[in-house]
Amino acid sequence: MAAPEQSRTGTGDTVSVFERLAQVSYRRRWWALVGWVVVLVAVSLGSQAVGDAYRNDFSLPGTESQQALDLLEERAPDRAGTTVTVVVEAKDGIAGARARVESMLAEVAKEPHVVGVVGPFDDAGAVSEDGTIGYATVALDRQAEDVPVDDTRAIIDTAQKADGDGLRVELSGDAVRTAQEEAGGAAEGIGIMAALVILVLLFGSFFAAVLPVVIALFAVGTTLGLIILASHLANVADFTAPLMMLVGLGVGIDYALLVFSRFRGELDAGQGREAATVKAIDTAGRTVFFAGCTVIVALGGLVVLGLGSLRGVAMALALTVLLTMAASLTLLPALLAVFGSRIEKQVQRRTARRAPGDRWNRWTGAVQRRAWAAALVPTALLAALSLPALDMRLGFADAGTDGAATTTRQAYDLLGKGFGPGFNGPLIVVADGDATAAGRARTVLDRTEGVAAALPPQSSGDGLSTIVVFPDSAPQAAATSDLVDRLRDDVLPSLARDTDARFLVGGSTAATEDFAAAVADRLPAFVALVVGLSMLLLLLVFRSLLIPLKAAVLNLLSVGVAMGVMTLVFQNGALGAEKGPVEAYVPVMIFAIVFGLSMDYEVFLLSRMHEEWERGKDAAQAVRHGLATTGQVVTAAAAIMIVVFGAFMFSGNRMLTQFGFGLAVAVFVDAVVIRCLILPAVMQLLGRRAWWLPERLARALPRVAIEHT
Repeated sequence: MAAPEQSRTGTGDTVSVFERLAQVSYRRRWWALVGWVVVLVAVSLGSQAVGDAYRNDFSLPGTESQQALDLLEERAPDRAGTTVTVVVEAKDGIAGARARVESMLAEVAKEPHVVGVVGPFDDAGAVSEDGTIGYATVALDRQAEDVPVDDTRAIIDTAQKADGDGLRVELSGDAVRTAQEEAGGAAEGIGIMAALVILVLLFGSFFAAVLPVVIALFAVGTTLGLIILASHLANVADFTAPLMMLVGLGVGIDYALLVFSRFRGELDAGQGREAATVKAIDTAGRTVFFAGCTVIVALGGLVVLGLGSLRGVAMALALTVLLTMAASLTLLPALLAVFGSRIEKQVQRRTARRAPGDRWNRWTGAVQRRAWAAALVPTALLAALSLPALDMRLGFADAGTDGAATTTRQAYDLLGKGFGPGFNGPLIVVADGDATAAGRARTVLDRTEGVAAALPPQSSGDGLSTIVVFPDSAPQAAATSDLVDRLRDDVLPSLARDTDARFLVGGSTAATEDFAAAVADRLPAFVALVVGLSMLLLLLVFRSLLIPLKAAVLNLLSVGVAMGVMTLVFQNGALGAEKGPVEAYVPVMIFAIVFGLSMDYEVFLLSRMHEEWERGKDAAQAVRHGLATTGQVVTAAAAIMIVVFGAFMFSGNRMLTQFGFGLAVAVFVDAVVIRCLILPAVMQLLGRRAWWLPERLARALPRVAIEHT
């Protein structure tokens, strides 16, 4: 093995932490590689041995729906579990198939976790007016997220054995929807293959293209194992793993690409392999570190929302970003030390044929000559695309947005056809009082505008009763949200005063409304925290007042476009998507991730501009140099993230589809429109003012350099 080259970076004798880290990883390459392999293998084997213990925590302490659930669990635990609805249809009338239906329900009653079955022949209201559709309510002893999928599938299989010979059997309920969801895996594979294609086109070498993918796979694999182990110690939602893989693959390839591109640039400039590696880590590596910290801060901001179901997801994604950042700064230098000679030969062959930055120099010159138009026209278009976000409705998709062939969608349509759309999302009114109060409540509720029917109270025997209320509108309709508010604010409070009883509106539909309201109420504080901290970091790094302000506005614009387009597609049904609310988790998660990722490109571009500005104090030349040296990398990194995120649109899960679509749109807008058009135009218009900082403030602020010179 050849002796290691001497690293000569910087103009003084001071060696930065990043230089030292790069030198250690490069010179002790095998230790670094073996260390990562050992960690990955150990974590993977450990997670496979113990298995996962994912658990969705949808509790919302302090909300009325949570209070209703807590009261039921305390005093009537047999009624606190979820329910499965078995819907039957017979064209000639279900009365003629009574024996088959009752036999089937008797078998369902024997399945695990089933504590009660009320058939269509036990309640006249459970059969449609024409007698062709009926439903049975199967009560389970647990909430939907706590019922094992295999047990739910056993219920589905047992019920659908009666299907055929003129009788149709379909099932609905949260547990059934969970059980029928498709397993992931294809989306990740599609994303990786598409990313490889783009990297090969960028580098002209399959070998060089593999390195960023290897970094991402090491980071994602290690994080996945850690998350599985952590699920035994804390609440980790079952949708955390696919979200982690989505973000990890995109960010991991992105970070590695930024460092690797700088490494190739240093080789082009005549540096040796070790010097090029150290310089890449000391420049692009700093950018990766800063950008990664920004994403982690943004994800950490989700904790302030106080939503238990998001905390585990946020921490898992933050860990993913942390490990991808660590892999880019330690594993990549080791791989460059092992395989750098092959990459160096490939770079030398291509250097003579390339004219680096020529196209981007021409592009930047055109933008600078028409700076006002380049800044105002696309900004106006993006602002227009953001407007639909003002009408965004948050919620959770129900069976009405499931695939047309699924049993939950079939049951949803049958219930709507036979009993009205509100039967797909009943409200559960919990009455804490005597039987007279519950009976009076049922009478009042039955006559309330927006209520299709209110069933007789079911008493637990200790003064607690439940009244099932069916709205006359679909669960996701705005009218149903209005009904929940009307019951809580007007109808039930006056009834409570008259009867001296306590009434709470609960059930999954009301819980969805509470969750959406909680997110909407806490979102301003979350946005202010993330934007404020990001602006402070940019102020410290670039020592400018206008750059942090510009960055915040442009980053918010990219997020706004993603939200607006998501509203058009998923809420309004554009592009043929099923109409429904935007999943309540998605906007806050997208905001946290996109705002952080936007900082990646912001810092990467501005750091090169800042290098040139410090060198010559020529603002126009700084803009040209920054975009010429980073434009190709930024657009390639964006293309990779777009295909990785976009691949999740084929996952079959509505939340993942919205998440992947929103991230892909945001990254496209941010990297292509904002960073390559609006940002250079704005920087040209600002000129020297872009780097201005009052003297008094400059003396007070600590120096946090993104470049080491």
